[in-house]
Amino acid sequence: MRTLALPVAAALAASATAAPAALHAADPATQPAAHAPAPVAAADAGTPPPARPAAELPLDRLQRRLGDVLGARGAIEPGRHGELRVLAREAPVVPVRHATAHAAAPAADRPAARTIAAPRQAPPHTGQAAHWSYSGSGGPQAWGRLKPEFSRCATGQRQSPIDIRDGIPLELEPVQFDYRPSSFAVVDNGHTVQVNVAPGNEIEVNGRRYALQQFHFHRPSEERIDGRQYEMDAHLVHKDAEGRLAVVAVLLERGAAQPLLQTVWNNLPLEKNEEVAARTQIDLNQLLPADRRYYTYMGSLTTPPCSEGVLWLVMQQPVPVSAQQIDIFARLYPMNARPIQSAAGRMIKQSD
Repeated sequence: MRTLALPVAAALAASATAAPAALHAADPATQPAAHAPAPVAAADAGTPPPARPAAELPLDRLQRRLGDVLGARGAIEPGRHGELRVLAREAPVVPVRHATAHAAAPAADRPAARTIAAPRQAPPHTGQAAHWSYSGSGGPQAWGRLKPEFSRCATGQRQSPIDIRDGIPLELEPVQFDYRPSSFAVVDNGHTVQVNVAPGNEIEVNGRRYALQQFHFHRPSEERIDGRQYEMDAHLVHKDAEGRLAVVAVLLERGAAQPLLQTVWNNLPLEKNEEVAARTQIDLNQLLPADRRYYTYMGSLTTPPCSEGVLWLVMQQPVPVSAQQIDIFARLYPMNARPIQSAAGRMIKQSD
């Protein structure tokens, strides 16, 4: 059964209070004699009196009375067969959406779908940045592919080292070495043993001065002379005021102990990439051969990024180093030499 709305319930309560009196006044059987119907007139004597309607049951009268009261308020409407239908407002039914019914709901009833962006895929983890070496996957054949800035290692046309052949003998201006005793520090940088020297050491060639930046070692020698490769070499890297590079290469062959080299070895660091400042000085004139004649050509750095435009000055006379000194370096770097590059028709000059 439907529940009556609040106005209907209030009307029923009021009607129930007045129901006994209303019913009592409407029932002829309960009226006093003074209110009895008047006698029928003589003209009507031959016409039988109209039939008296059957007495209503109290419940019917109550229902009819309620209908009169409530009907006037528009709260009910007569139904079929004398049934009163209550017109009560019903609370809207909120549908319960189950997970299985959500997909079948009309599009207008569905909540706006959220688009969840797919997570970005992280680049493959390589464990470390691209690292060049002298063998394996990071070896010289791969240098040009390891980083964009290394591309010249693969595409350059004036690369170093080269096999120095057929040099043109000329009266070349001697290289002016302005080296002096200096403090220094040694670092094993993972590719070679490098010596950083205090400022004040310079060379002059072709009227241009270059300041020494550092020197380091390779085994075996990167340069070859008429196909011959030496035990080791030392590269002394210089830079001028405009940033142009000049490298002096000193070839090292097996022989007597070399004093300057022994001073460097005595200050080798215990850890890689740890610079150790020496408590003594070195004089780079000790590393140079007595004969200062040289070969010269234009080339590149022999390590990534293989930058070109480097002036090479390769001393013709090798410098002796002892077998023990060679073995000390070989324990750190058995091989750290870049393979020979094509001379590609470059001019090579040599001191006559």
